[in-house]
Amino acid sequence: MMVPPPFPNRNFMQMCWVVPDLRVAVDSWVRAAGVGPFFWFDGVPCTDGHYRGRPAEFPAITAAIAYAGDLQIELVCQDDDEPSIFSELVPRGRSGLHHAALICRDYETERDTYIEAGATLAFEGRIGASRTCWLDTSPTLGFMIELLEPSAKRDAGFAAMRRAADTWDGADPIVGLS
Repeated sequence: MMVPPPFPNRNFMQMCWVVPDLRVAVDSWVRAAGVGPFFWFDGVPCTDGHYRGRPAEFPAITAAIAYAGDLQIELVCQDDDEPSIFSELVPRGRSGLHHAALICRDYETERDTYIEAGATLAFEGRIGASRTCWLDTSPTLGFMIELLEPSAKRDAGFAAMRRAADTWDGADPIVGLS
């Protein structure tokens, strides 16, 4: 029997779905599961991006994030038809689970552990000052794994979203949509 490498972190904190219509998906989560408020993001500022080993921009997306208890729910809509980590798993116009995310204690060790176990590095870059990558585990798990390097700014943003969910009264389901 093959023994897998020791995975140092199995505390998944986020599930992400690619959706064809972000507003409809947010409304569905609010109505069907009582999850909200969702924080709306037009694009993701990413630098030093590499897609499948080649320099690349991060895909043009719109996203929304909310908390359901301890679990972060992310909804992503790719805004174009370009090949990307999102479109390669979920074709445009369809919905599907894309990734589960972990905040890393040791980014490089955790990334390399997944690669040693057979995952391929699909995309890596910096969002703000923090490294982020998506590891293609879809052949075995059916979705990717996202690794997030912690930072004070990222931690503060996630904590603010969690506080908003804990005190949300059901009004104003979307924050940040202009």
